[in-house]
Amino acid sequence: MNEDSIDVKQRRKPVQARSRERVSTILRHAAEIFNEYGVDGTSMSAIARSSDMSLASLYRYYPNKAAIVKAIAETHVTKMEQELRDRLAATDMENAVDVLVDLYYDFYRNEPAYSAIWSGVESMPELRTLDLNELYTNARDLDARLKQELPGLADERRRSASLLLPRSVGTILRLAVTLPEEEAESLVREIKVMAQAYLATLAN
Repeated sequence: MNEDSIDVKQRRKPVQARSRERVSTILRHAAEIFNEYGVDGTSMSAIARSSDMSLASLYRYYPNKAAIVKAIAETHVTKMEQELRDRLAATDMENAVDVLVDLYYDFYRNEPAYSAIWSGVESMPELRTLDLNELYTNARDLDARLKQELPGLADERRRSASLLLPRSVGTILRLAVTLPEEEAESLVREIKVMAQAYLATLAN
């Protein structure tokens, strides 16, 4: 779907507790339906019914399905960024690759609607922007850690590595979650080997 000219802004910002709960309900039920039927197979009417509200009430919060997709994607990004920061801060570099790859893989496989939404990242400009912002945020965190752990690494190479590692790992893991479990787990093991080998070259 082409969203270049579609308004994807939330119409009503929840201020009161009741409104915040209503928005949470909408996004939770929408994610469950996207997860089961896919984004294209879900209608605004289905989201309204699942959320136990009228279609008119749903439209008071979100102008269209793309706006709901974007809102769910934003929650994914926020949750992943926080979990990555927490794990990176608590993990030494020797074990960081395994820990972070496992975190990504678990998130991609188990977070409701993640695959359904992000498989369409290239077709929705707002998702591409979120995706890039997440990449650069993760890269800044990784760059700071590499600077601390590998003080002799040239700035330019360190910055490139900080972009390359999360992007390559994330891209392959997004592929992995579309595969049968045994094949996916084999791919996860290989991406760990690849990332560890790359980190080893940075340390030399």
